[in-house]
Amino acid sequence: MAWKRLVSCFPLQNFPGFFQQRRMREVDLGAHTIRSHGAKVAKNHMHDWLILLLLGAIEIVLYIIHPFYRYVGKDMMQDLKYPFQDNTVPTWSVPLYAVLLPIAIFLFFYMRRRDVYDLHHSILGLLFSVLITAVITDTIKNAVGRPRPNFFWRCFPDGKEFYDQLGDVICHGKDSDIKEGHKSFPSGHTSWSFAGLGFLTLYLSGKIKAFDRRGHVAKLCLLILPLLAAALVGISRVDDYWHHWQDVFAGAFLGLVVSAFCYMQFFPAPYHEQGWGPYAYFRALEESPCNINNTEQTGSSLNVQAMDAQVVNLQLSQNGEGFVSLDELESGRR
Repeated sequence: MAWKRLVSCFPLQNFPGFFQQRRMREVDLGAHTIRSHGAKVAKNHMHDWLILLLLGAIEIVLYIIHPFYRYVGKDMMQDLKYPFQDNTVPTWSVPLYAVLLPIAIFLFFYMRRRDVYDLHHSILGLLFSVLITAVITDTIKNAVGRPRPNFFWRCFPDGKEFYDQLGDVICHGKDSDIKEGHKSFPSGHTSWSFAGLGFLTLYLSGKIKAFDRRGHVAKLCLLILPLLAAALVGISRVDDYWHHWQDVFAGAFLGLVVSAFCYMQFFPAPYHEQGWGPYAYFRALEESPCNINNTEQTGSSLNVQAMDAQVVNLQLSQNGEGFVSLDELESGRR
C-alpha cells in the first residue's frame, strides 16, 4: 500500500516532460541553416570579422618590416653553419592543411547536421586561432631576431667571412635571405600548424564525444592524427636546419594554447555533456518558442505533481498514517 501511495504522487503520464529537452535537441537539428539563419549569425558577429581583418593587416605589416638584427660574432658562427636548403614543408602549403583542411571538415559536419551556428563559430574560431598565433609569433620573431641555424650561408653565401671592428658580421648575401635569417624564434610553421590542427583536434573530440567515459580508445587514435601531423611539421623545421629545437617547442606550445582559448570561446569543453555543439546553438534552443512552450508545460506538470503530493500527504495525515522515510515504507512501519 505504501508503494502505491508513493507512485500516485508521481503519475507516469507526466514523465515524458522530463525528457522533452533532450529529444528537442535532436529534433531541432537542421532548423538553423545558412539560408535561414546565416545572415543573422554573421551580422551578430560583424565586429569579430572586422577584428579578423585587422589582425590580417597587422600580420602583413609584421611580415614586411625588418626584424631586430642581433649581434652575431665570429665565435657564435660555429652553431650557425648548418646547410642552407629548401623547406620540406613549403610555406604556401601551411594555410592549406592548417586552415582549408579544417574548414573542409567543418563543412562536412554541416552537411550532416545543418547547423549554421556550428559552421560559423568553428570557422570563426579557427581563423582567430591562426591569426592570433601568427601575430604573436611574428611579433616575437621581429623582437628577438634570433639567427637561424643556417645563418652563416645566408650571410656569407660564398663562404668568405667579414666582420666589423666590434666583431659583428658584415653580410653580403641577399637581403631577403639575411632578413629571414634573423627570424628563428619561434617557429612560424609549427605555431600555425598547432593553432589550426590543434583547433581541429578539439573540434573533433567534441563531435565524436571522445571523453564520454565509455573507454573507446579508437576515438583517441583519430584525434592523435592532426597533432601528429603538426608535430612532424615541427620536426621537419629542425631537420631542414631552419630552426633550433627551442623554436619548434615554443611554436607548438604557443599554437596549442591559443587554439584552446579560441575554441573555448565558442564551444564547451570536449569532455562536457554538451561538448558536441557550440554555446550559440543551445542558447538558440532555449530562446526558441517551442522550447518556451515545452518548459511551461513541464512546469505545469511538475506543479500538478506537487499538488497531488500535497493532497496525498493531507489525506495520510488525516488518517494518522503519515510516513517519515522510504526505509519505513519498505519495512511497512508507520
